[in-house]
Amino acid sequence: MRAVAPGKALTWFTSLSSSRSFNSLSFATVNAEEVSGSQPAEGKWTGSSNLNTILDPLNGESFIKVAEMDETCIRPFVESLSKCPKHGLHNPFKSPERYLMLGDVSMKAAQMLSLSKVSDFFSRLIQRVSPKSYQQAFAEVYVTRKFLENFCGDQVRFLARSFAVPGNHLGQQSHGFRWPYGPVAIITPFNFPLEIPVLQLMGALYMGNKPVLKVDSKVCIVMEQMLRLLHDCGLPVEDVDFINADGKTMNKLLLEANPHMTLFTGSSRVAEKLAVDLKGRVKLEDAGFDWKILGPDVEEVDYVAWVCDQDAYACSGQKCSAQSMLFMHENWSKSSLLRQMNDLATRRKLEDLTIGPVLTFTTEAMLEHVNKLLQISGSKLLFGGEALENHSIPRIYGAIKPTAVFVPLEEILKESNFQLVTKEIFGPFQIVTEYKDHQLPMVLDALEKMHAHLTAAVVSNDPMFLQEVIGKSVNGTTYAGLRARTTGAPQNHWFGPAGDPRGAGIGTPEAIKLVWSCHREIIYDFGPLPQNWETPAAT
Repeated sequence: MRAVAPGKALTWFTSLSSSRSFNSLSFATVNAEEVSGSQPAEGKWTGSSNLNTILDPLNGESFIKVAEMDETCIRPFVESLSKCPKHGLHNPFKSPERYLMLGDVSMKAAQMLSLSKVSDFFSRLIQRVSPKSYQQAFAEVYVTRKFLENFCGDQVRFLARSFAVPGNHLGQQSHGFRWPYGPVAIITPFNFPLEIPVLQLMGALYMGNKPVLKVDSKVCIVMEQMLRLLHDCGLPVEDVDFINADGKTMNKLLLEANPHMTLFTGSSRVAEKLAVDLKGRVKLEDAGFDWKILGPDVEEVDYVAWVCDQDAYACSGQKCSAQSMLFMHENWSKSSLLRQMNDLATRRKLEDLTIGPVLTFTTEAMLEHVNKLLQISGSKLLFGGEALENHSIPRIYGAIKPTAVFVPLEEILKESNFQLVTKEIFGPFQIVTEYKDHQLPMVLDALEKMHAHLTAAVVSNDPMFLQEVIGKSVNGTTYAGLRARTTGAPQNHWFGPAGDPRGAGIGTPEAIKLVWSCHREIIYDFGPLPQNWETPAAT
């Protein structure tokens, strides 16, 4: 891996073997299917020998060596950001041709991702570093492509659309503009190594900002390859700085570079620290303890059971939108729902990565959490609760069967239990509970006490029930109706939390404008002066 100064080139991973399968891709420098312990992706940073060895999450072999910058090497990145003025690389009054250029880059990049060999390359690469089924990995590539298609041609400059309001006298008009922040930072997690960084990076660029991008080192190879593709599609190399570093080094870079806005996607703990360190100049998409409520009307049990399985266990539950708690009306308890959820969960196999390694919790930590929950009065294990067998997943990661624990609603609401029950386990795990008609206020009380408000689902076609629940809840991305889900957000609607002024969105024009630009008002006042104007008395 090699990199030169920021803005000149990016992290360069090179496979030790040549392969026909990727030589035809002009941008690719790795072969997703051949990266392994015997053929690692490796190299070096110019000026840095600090190599972070990434273990293969499936067998524990050292299969990627990432050259990470330490605190002594951040000066070039600080200086690069400092060269970007606070009015940005472009704005409605400066270099407007860049809006068109970025529309062209988006068009070419979308065309590239529409090629089966390119989409397959990224799908396979995602699977290697963040193991999930091929369908889930491909869906990430597909959403990224559709997003880029949405911002081809004139769509980028439409993001900067202004408005005008008549003034108080002839020659006066006020105009509202979307204005960039200038130097900005983007920090993204491991679970969506392509979709999250691409959508946020392009949004930042569209609005005129100069970003430094850090992706979790375990998966950064995916975005490094995507940046090469973007360069092939015409993105100027100096527009983006890409850094691999640990959290401590990145924190120091942010404090020294002082970006005018930082987008962070990840854990609540880090999000709160950054909010303090950066004096509130942040947008956050942090933890999601996401709930689903099944209303009193029981329909299409097969379908609802399948969606529950997908929401809780696809990507081994490693989605910020994953179903963490299921509130089930007693009518559903009388159906075959729980049995079908169990049957669907047992279909998941390590062989096709429909279940797989958990990268942020160990097996022991997850099973310990299950055991603590089972100490609560009336709780019971519905299914799972065991470690996966016959695998070589390293012990630093987790590997458990899809798990569901039932906890009585009355017990969930007890102050002594609530924090434990609503702890987010970023893995194949969910809480299930039951309520009766008269207990809906208790369910709504539980929602009110939760602190993370990302996604939610209200599964019902009863308009009065939907009105009651939606009107007394907060979650920023809420699905409502019989087909409601918590996961699988496409690029065509807002995805992000609500209830927090720091909340970030992703994917839509509204999200891009909210996160990556601010409002600037320019008031034109040309005159003419009224006839016979005279200097008025002092006031």
